This record gives sequence, structure tokens and C-alpha cells, in this order.
Amino acid sequence: MVERSDRAPLLDWEEVPAPAPVPAKDRLSSPSNSRAISGCPAPVFGWSSGPGGPAPCRSVPGSDGCSTPPTTSSTPAGADEGPRPDEQQHLSDSAPGEVSLEDRMVKWEETDQIVSVFVVTFNTRSGNMLEWCLPKDMDLDGVEFKAIASGSHRVTTDFIYFRKGCYFGLACFANMAVESKVERGARMKSVGILSPSYTLLYRYMSFLEHQVRLQLQSPGHYSPLEAFYEDKRALLPPSGDVVIACPATAWGAAINHSMHPEMKITHPAGCMSQFIRFFGEQIMVLWKLALLRRRILIFSPPPVGVVCYRVYCCCCLANISIPGVSAAVPEFRPFFYVNVADISALENELSYVACTTEKIFEEKKDLYDVYVDNQNVKTCRDGLKPLLRLTTTDREKYRKLTEQRQMLLYSQEENGDCVSSEEDLFILFFLEQNNRIFQTLSEVAGSPDPTLTQESVRAMGLDPHGDRLFLLHLLEIYGYDTLLVSEQLCCS
Repeated sequence: MVERSDRAPLLDWEEVPAPAPVPAKDRLSSPSNSRAISGCPAPVFGWSSGPGGPAPCRSVPGSDGCSTPPTTSSTPAGADEGPRPDEQQHLSDSAPGEVSLEDRMVKWEETDQIVSVFVVTFNTRSGNMLEWCLPKDMDLDGVEFKAIASGSHRVTTDFIYFRKGCYFGLACFANMAVESKVERGARMKSVGILSPSYTLLYRYMSFLEHQVRLQLQSPGHYSPLEAFYEDKRALLPPSGDVVIACPATAWGAAINHSMHPEMKITHPAGCMSQFIRFFGEQIMVLWKLALLRRRILIFSPPPVGVVCYRVYCCCCLANISIPGVSAAVPEFRPFFYVNVADISALENELSYVACTTEKIFEEKKDLYDVYVDNQNVKTCRDGLKPLLRLTTTDREKYRKLTEQRQMLLYSQEENGDCVSSEEDLFILFFLEQNNRIFQTLSEVAGSPDPTLTQESVRAMGLDPHGDRLFLLHLLEIYGYDTLLVSEQLCCS
């Protein structure tokens, strides 16, 4: 009997037109601290270190009910080209002959970079197997265990975000009952793609869902996947590595381009809204741990898709748009779905967020700092245990966030406000909170008396007593070791 987990309901996917571009004069203008993955030419993540967010959805509904992917760009990412006529209005006051950051961002984010497409199947004798792929020489070792998560036989459909080396993957899984003794009554397959950036993968969700259904009904029919790969494949330089020239301040440009484009990887599912409601007040604990760049592992039984969203949303809690703040801080990397084959990779990570369906990870305490099971957030690190307790200020913040959400919903109902959304509210709430903390720290560090007092801590929106340990961790991790802490900031 196929069962669906009630702890991680699947979100309905549906592509909608992108919102109209925000006029340049009304856009935010705060760039962030973007950095590249060490040793990897691919770009990293939109919330703290590039790539800055996906392009607006330009899908056109197809006759099959799926959305047709956007037209492929034939220009290698990072290549210089003149702006299109409709982009002239977005140009900033750049030097003569210089392409503006925002214009470069627009061209970069619209580039298709699919490096592989594949089909994975479950064989009753051999287990998960790579059935077919393009290109044939692509190293896809282990992808069969990422595209079909452990325990997926208990659900009918699912989607999975994951990492494979320097690439990100999205796979759509389906489980169909069949009258076959060889297949033991069930046929399970997954169709997936790899790209240097996960923020573009959402474009092809409908296509992958449609293709996995076709693979279940007509196994071995690969021509649509071949055509897709030929149309969308990445343009590789001679080195064989995909290089995307993402500006260092891509996050800021992405916010300028449209308020919070990074949410478009899940729009219109509203994953941030569900994330906040799922964890409740515990979201304030996760916020602090994310800001401290801790290794966070989220456990949940299948389906995996919505849990991958939680990984993404957890990273969004650590958004900072003040330049240079996180220059010396470890990358806060989303690994999305991981299994036992990823243990060696996680052992070398200083900071990450991931999810798994394999309970054995709970016993691997050296692999993570924080373990999240359902709404239960726990740690075996003595230095972090006090951070799991909510302070009075934490509860007040959550109350204000809830009130703002209720006011927004009222405005939408009474005034027909369709411009603002819960996603805007939640993303900007934590972004502003983080900016407030680091703006205050910078001001205190540059003052004649670089001492953190109760007043300056309150100015950050923190509790001078309850958040003392959090603040000490923050100063150490972000390199504010020249700041003095007033003796008044003692534990309550």
C-alpha cells in the first residue's frame, strides 16, 4: 500500500507569469557579500553568496498542459553582449562603454545551463540503477541514489533537489502500479537534470514531471529528453568546466531586479510561508543557528520535495545585504537531499544545511551541529544547547512577525492588495533583522569606545541577557574580536 507522509505534504506546482519588473528608481540598492565556492567554478547561492536568484518565469503553456521551457540562449554565460532594446531602461549611470551590474545580472540569469539529463529506475534485483543519460560520458556515479530517495517506494510522486559535485540536480520521481510479477506490482522511475545553479532548475519542474509519467507508461522512449538536452545543454569551455560569470554583487542586483527573485525557485508554492508556520516560534532558534553558520541536518521520511524547500528556507534566514560582512565566514551551503554516500563529503564541510530520509544519520553526531526531526531542534554540542531556549525577545519578534502577517492578509482581503506577499514579508523580516545586527556592530566597532552595551545590544533587536552567548558566538565567527563586551551583559 502506498502511503504519503503527513509530516511533509507535497506542495502543488504551477507556473504563473512573473510579476512586472520594478522601476529602477523604486528598487532596493544594497548589494551583498557574494563569494565563490572554494575550488569550484560554478556559482553558489543567491541568499549569501550568489548566484543571485533565478530569472523571471517566462514559460509558455504548452498543448500538453506542461509549461514550455524558455528559449535557450546561445551565448556562453559571462560573454559580453549588448543589451536588448527592452533592457535599455534598466541601465544605470555606468561609465561609457561599461555594462551595468544589473544588465549583466539580467543576461546571466536568463542563460540555460543544463549539463546532463538522466533517467533512473528501480530494479527489483539490482536496486536503483542509472537507466539512460546524456551526455554518455558524464560522471553520474551515485546519482541513482539521489534521484530516488531512500523510502520513496512509500509515496506515489516526489521531487528532489540535490548536489552532485559542483552541480545541482532536480529529479522528479513517480511510482506506478503495474500487473507484472517481475516488477513486483510497481514501476518506479525518476527523470532528472544537472545544472551549475539550482535557482534555474524550477523552470523544468513541469517538464520533468511530464517526462517521468511518460517513462512509466512507455519505458525506453527517450527522444523528448534527447531534444531537451540538445536545446538546453550548457556551452562548455575547453577545460570542460561550466563557467558562469556571476557578478560579485549578484544578490544585490537580483533584489534590484525584482524584490526577492530567489523565491521564484518555489513560487507560487509559498514555501517560506509553510516553513514559518511549520516551525512556529522555533523559527527564531533556526534563525540564530543559520546566522552562526552551523551544520544543520533535517530528517524527514519521504516525500522529500517539501523538505528540500526547508533546506532552502533555512538558508534564507541568514540573508545579509551589507557588503563584506561575511568575508571570513564559512559558506552556508545547501546540500539539499543527502544519503549515506554523502558522508565523506559532509565530513569536510564547515557549514551546510541538508535533509535526509535516512535515520542512521542521527547517530553520526560528528557530521552535524544541529539535528532537526519534525519540529524538534536538538544538538549534542554543549556550547549550542543554551541557544535552543527561546528568549523573551525571541517570542516578541515572532509575535511581531505574526502580527505583520495578519495585517498583510487583512490588507489583501479588504483592499485587494496583490503586490505584497507573505514571501516578501518573511524574507525581508529576517534580512532587515540581520542587517540591523551587523549595522550596529559596524557602528560600535568604528566608535571611539568599541564596547557593546545593553543599549547597543537592544538596538540590534537582541536580549542583553538571554542573547549574550549568541552574541559572543556571533562576534567570534564574523571577526568582530576587537569589540569589547560590557560586564553588564551577564547571564540572567
